[in-house]
Amino acid sequence: MAASTNTPALDKPNPAEDWTVVLPRGGKPKRNFHKVIIRVGQKQEQLWTPSDTETNPERESRLMQKIQSCIKKLESSSFWLAFLNQLQTPEIFDWFQKRVGSEGKMQMVIYGIGSIESFEPPRLQLSLAILMKRLFSWIGEVEVFDPVISLAESRVLTALGCSVLTINEQGRRQALTPMMFFMPHCEAELYDNLLEANWCPDLLNNITLFGNSFEAYEQHLSVCKNLSLADSRKHILAVRKFVKELAIDSSSDDYFRAFHGSSWHFFKLDPHSDLCDARP
Repeated sequence: MAASTNTPALDKPNPAEDWTVVLPRGGKPKRNFHKVIIRVGQKQEQLWTPSDTETNPERESRLMQKIQSCIKKLESSSFWLAFLNQLQTPEIFDWFQKRVGSEGKMQMVIYGIGSIESFEPPRLQLSLAILMKRLFSWIGEVEVFDPVISLAESRVLTALGCSVLTINEQGRRQALTPMMFFMPHCEAELYDNLLEANWCPDLLNNITLFGNSFEAYEQHLSVCKNLSLADSRKHILAVRKFVKELAIDSSSDDYFRAFHGSSWHFFKLDPHSDLCDARP
């Protein structure tokens, strides 16, 4: 797999009940954030900006140094070597080559990255995405979103060549062209939103997903038998038979927290597949 080529080396709402407030995910630093209001069932897009309005060059420089150090650490690790070797296996190489095709590029969308300023696992996850972008010319524009992103983080992400989204899509991006969704350790609901927004063969076939294991979700629900939980993950469960899942090796102590339980997901549906009854 030659990384330098353009072919891949790989009806009316009740106002009191039908609104939801989307707040930062658990485990994120506690800052004051703008609430993102989304009308349930209508998927309205809401403009988003960081709630903090101040930053300074010193803060941004410190964060950039953290990211650059993290990239160097990851690039020299056995984890990166194993990850890269997996990407260059014929099975994955052929997948990316077929999906990119005449498009020439595959856009990368990063959801739920978390605070890259406060925690190392998000920095490692971002570093992995950046290394992939640098190495593989077939990876196109990189877009990033998490409601916890600060102004300083937004500016550093931009300096690193990423575009920070100004709309909270709630994971509902339609894959009208081949897209890689980079979503390690996101909530299951975000994966389910993505699948629901692309619930037809043509769109699902455009998706390559790096994120939590769908197989693990299925195994967990087969044991716990939680109907409410299953309903919030119904698209994940229903799509399992159309997905080729390949786990990555995250056994290294240095990278376990950032990547444990992560897998590649490759979608392969017949164009005439009927997904209307594809429900658990």
